[in-house]
Amino acid sequence: MPPQNTNEVPEPETPQVSVVSNEQTSGIVDQDNPEESDSNSKKDSIKGILSTVAILVIAPLIALSLTAFVFQSYEVDGPSMQTTLQNHDRLIVYKLPRTIAKITRKPYIPKRTDIIIFTRHDSFEFGTDKPRQLVKRVIALPGERITVKKSVVTVYNEEHPEGFKPDEENKYGKVITNTSGDIDLVVPTDSIFVCGDNRPNSLDSRAFGPVPLTDVVGKLSLRVYPFKSGQSF
Repeated sequence: MPPQNTNEVPEPETPQVSVVSNEQTSGIVDQDNPEESDSNSKKDSIKGILSTVAILVIAPLIALSLTAFVFQSYEVDGPSMQTTLQNHDRLIVYKLPRTIAKITRKPYIPKRTDIIIFTRHDSFEFGTDKPRQLVKRVIALPGERITVKKSVVTVYNEEHPEGFKPDEENKYGKVITNTSGDIDLVVPTDSIFVCGDNRPNSLDSRAFGPVPLTDVVGKLSLRVYPFKSGQSF
């Protein structure tokens, strides 16, 4: 019998496509150029070492710069700001405005009622000739007249020619008990007048006079310890 004619057509072969995942390719090495692969590996190792060294060098510099020019941590030593601040409280002081003032050669003038850190260069009141950094509250600004009479603090300026009593008009005043002293002076245009909130136990501008603006370090920003007493200022 003659062969039967069939209409079957052989199916074309399906081309096979293979893919390699990123995980697979990451471990592939060009076996045709082993020397080039070794060279690249050495370069990568050197880059890794240099990056690590750069981080170890730059990180402390950044930390030092932040401490010197932006923020700094302090611990309260003494009772002069009680009960607003307690002995051994940990504080964060904001220094950037003072830094900018130095760069622009303009005076940095804190606001009234700000709690500030400043350097007292002549610390004979504390029994030492070494500089000390103190924390106090700003009461009177440059050019203002301030009086302390019969335990009452009064500030005179252009807005209040008859005077006003900052201890009575601000929230911090609720912790003020007795302000000793007999003061009547005009604050120099380059200085501020400061007091501790614990007036009976505070050596401040009533004792050593107004504080030069150039001695101001920064403004109290946060109390971070004790944790339960955390507070922004």
